[in-house]
Amino acid sequence: MIKDRLLEVRERIAEAKKGTERDVTLIAVTKTHSPEMINEAIDLGITDIGENKVQEILDKYDKVKPVRWHLIGHLQTNKVKYIIDKVCLIHSVDSVKLMDEIERQAAKHAVTMEILLQVNITGEETKFGVAPEELDILLRHAGTLKNVKVVGLMTILAKGDSEVSKRLHFNNIFNRFVDISSNKYDNVVMKYLSMGMSGDFETAVECGSNMVRVGSAIFGDREYKQ
Repeated sequence: MIKDRLLEVRERIAEAKKGTERDVTLIAVTKTHSPEMINEAIDLGITDIGENKVQEILDKYDKVKPVRWHLIGHLQTNKVKYIIDKVCLIHSVDSVKLMDEIERQAAKHAVTMEILLQVNITGEETKFGVAPEELDILLRHAGTLKNVKVVGLMTILAKGDSEVSKRLHFNNIFNRFVDISSNKYDNVVMKYLSMGMSGDFETAVECGSNMVRVGSAIFGDREYKQ
């Protein structure tokens, strides 16, 4: 079942990016799913796994085959120390305080941690992320850091958005992504634009995303414990 779903997702991504030379990284989001299912996906060629919660990474890390782990959910500063040596990319950085804690923990482990700045492009109060007009503060702060590197942007859209709204929001953040690239901030490179999930990844890719976070379209419905 995972094999068939994964093949379909890959075909849909290929169709969405047709006519471009852009590579799109597929992150398989494994929230609530078992290490056995994750290993099956890895055997089918998945190289990148995304988890929303630090605890799930810790619970699964030693039970899963070698893979690139991504922390894609909200990250509290007191949890940074647990995953600093386990993930390759933190997608959800939205404050100077969090940037500084990642810097502190990365220095302790003698690593350079790549991060994405999460942008609340829709302005929803229930969504995490920095407001677009405040993004410059975080970008300038990156120039003061030695063990953290900003390598792109991430965003999440509302599930109920219309197709027109999705395209508008995705295009807005893509334009911001391009603008930042041309502004040459210190210690900032716009390498990854992480936008698009199971319900909207094709639209996101069409609008310029090069990193999509897909869970249920690969693994089916989440397996919540009773």
